[in-house]
Amino acid sequence: MNKAKTTYKFLVSGGGTGGHIFPALSIADELKKRLPGAEIQFVGALGRMEMERVPKHGYAITGLPIAGLQRKLSAKNLLLPFKTLESLWKAYRLIRRFRPDAVIGTGGYASLPLLWTAQRMGIPTYIQEQNSYPGITNKILAKRARQIFTAYDEVRRFFPKGKIIMTGNPVRDDLKNIPPAKDDDFKALGLYPALPVVMILGGSLGSAAINREIARWVKDGLPQGMQLFWQTGKLYYERYRDLENDRVRIVPFIENMQRAFSVADVIVSRAGAGTLSELALAGKPVILVPSPNVAEDHQTKNARAFADKGAAVLLSENRLEELPRTVENLLADDDARRHMQQQIRNLARPDATQKIVDEIIKDLAGK
Repeated sequence: MNKAKTTYKFLVSGGGTGGHIFPALSIADELKKRLPGAEIQFVGALGRMEMERVPKHGYAITGLPIAGLQRKLSAKNLLLPFKTLESLWKAYRLIRRFRPDAVIGTGGYASLPLLWTAQRMGIPTYIQEQNSYPGITNKILAKRARQIFTAYDEVRRFFPKGKIIMTGNPVRDDLKNIPPAKDDDFKALGLYPALPVVMILGGSLGSAAINREIARWVKDGLPQGMQLFWQTGKLYYERYRDLENDRVRIVPFIENMQRAFSVADVIVSRAGAGTLSELALAGKPVILVPSPNVAEDHQTKNARAFADKGAAVLLSENRLEELPRTVENLLADDDARRHMQQQIRNLARPDATQKIVDEIIKDLAGK
């Protein structure tokens, strides 16, 4: 390819959860910034959150009927071969029509038919793997991918070594610089500037276990000297919205994460790799409650890596009844919070997205 080329076309795919969608959006934004003439289109799974989130971010998206394998016995699994074949055919037609220079996947089953098809059509593919234990999609695609970008050394045992490039995980541009909170930020979120804010994050889809414990805490009565900003996740919002009061703000999804991070004094969160990358940039004291329902228990491994460095408190899900006391103790200990903030900031990788795009552009230019 000509090094002066600026009219690249990219197909980008990754979805199902925010952990796949937001890295994909970050990479797309950086490509657009570096290659202003580039055309970028997304591919997602019909009915999943990327079909809503990506257009709000200003990108066109094509939905495929692909679905994930149900772990429990389900009639839905009988339809999976037909949905997969239809998705492969639609991916093929899209690639023929769009004629991309490269296809980029950030994981999730939506990216499998697109990248698998692109690889067999001789189109360069690039994978971004957020976790220390890769998902099945990226394992399948790794052999034919040109490059694999990751944040964890542990993935070396799963992927071809010559293709792995350590970059860190992409994060949204607006989270690379969290400004001090202003009164207007508190007002916009319905919070009081004078009270400490405990922010609850259960992941983009929400956490049933964390939500149950927070609901119990709210019903029992919060301590007077604090307030909650509680993201329930879209699936759980209707169940808990009636618990909102003057010191408990409840939302299904946080639209302005920069503002939310700026007002937070303590954050309670799951430990997905993408979330941890954002928390490191936010530089706030955090209590991590890893989900036990993930492959190889990788969230616990992620969380332990932070806790061992003094960058977070690790609280396993089977000890969630200790969460209120853990939060209250952390709010009462200024020194512990300051130390945690220093340690978590040391783990931040604000240039990860730029490194990924550097490598993609360099590789395409050298083809």
